[in-house]
Amino acid sequence: MRIVNVTTAVVAYHGEATLVRIDTDEGLSGFGEANPDAGAGAVVGMIKFLTPLLLGEDPRNVERCWEKLRRNTVFAGPQGGVSVIALSGIELALWDLAGKAAGQPVYRLLGGKFRDRIRLYADCGDGDDPAGSIAGCVDRAQRMVAEGFTAIKFDIDDLRHPGKFDDFNHTINAAELRSMVERVAAVREAIGPDVDLAIDLHARYDVPSACRIAWELEPFHLMWLEEPLPAENVDALVRVREQTRTPICAGENLYLRWGFRELLERGAVDVIEPDVPKCGGLAEAKKIANLAEMHYIPFAPHLVSTPLGTMATSHQCAAIPNFFVQEWHALEERAVWDSYVRAPDGSGSIVKDGYITVPDTPGIGVELDMDGVRAHAVAGYGIFD
Repeated sequence: MRIVNVTTAVVAYHGEATLVRIDTDEGLSGFGEANPDAGAGAVVGMIKFLTPLLLGEDPRNVERCWEKLRRNTVFAGPQGGVSVIALSGIELALWDLAGKAAGQPVYRLLGGKFRDRIRLYADCGDGDDPAGSIAGCVDRAQRMVAEGFTAIKFDIDDLRHPGKFDDFNHTINAAELRSMVERVAAVREAIGPDVDLAIDLHARYDVPSACRIAWELEPFHLMWLEEPLPAENVDALVRVREQTRTPICAGENLYLRWGFRELLERGAVDVIEPDVPKCGGLAEAKKIANLAEMHYIPFAPHLVSTPLGTMATSHQCAAIPNFFVQEWHALEERAVWDSYVRAPDGSGSIVKDGYITVPDTPGIGVELDMDGVRAHAVAGYGIFD
């Protein structure tokens, strides 16, 4: 079996999501997805650049193919960004192909599964109210709990807050901090003590601000405080973690296992959150999870993917012992999100009662619904042409 073609399609989700298709000389195709953060134009261009290196390779040699591509981008500088995001999307498609060729689900090729279902947390963003009111947060939180989610997350880094003094320096002031605490308090009261609650700060703040926020949120027993400041400066993150009982989570913007080494060795986090279709793919995410396990750190992947990338990530989460919870980020785009694949059980969605059941069908276990892909394809990129 040899690779004969690699093509892409770009669909509307979280901006523009890049889907990857790899075709073989035996008529078998595999599908993957690259994280949208780098922008579809850059990702599609990088995939086209890497494609000649894949032609003629056996797609079942997933890690050989992956390493061949990685080594051919190493001279571009530190490995991250668009090159690794594109590589991640290709790698997911290779695993889908390898599973289909073997007649096995991907989790089995990764070593087998520890669990049948993957627990999700619902990313609730700013709530149901576009203005981000406390009432809108409470409404969305209660709705997600009613739908079966045992964990939720909210954003509280309001860059439009009327109390802000500066558009660029986000050092927290009293008015901002008070509104953050009020929002978290209202959500915690609405969902009760037994539903896990995470809070995201999107790496906006400096060390003193992060510490003040973490201290003030301690009474609400958060599942974690996510990226209070950028993860690149490990010393700074260590300072925050050492000064609070609130668990600190980081890692969505780090790449490959090398990007996580110091974060784990220095004890900078309580929870690690690689984004699988961004950090290097399924096998690389498993290696990162193994590193985290050595430091007794749980693995809770960040995820902004269509159901294709979401299900692929679920296979990886099934295959590691230290899995905690996986992000689900589709509340504002639910109908479009569901339309991109056909669920294995024939229902309308792969998400049920706050969980994803990992399928036993070959490959990733979901097939693209081309009607949905065509309906929401972004013009100018073609559809697996």
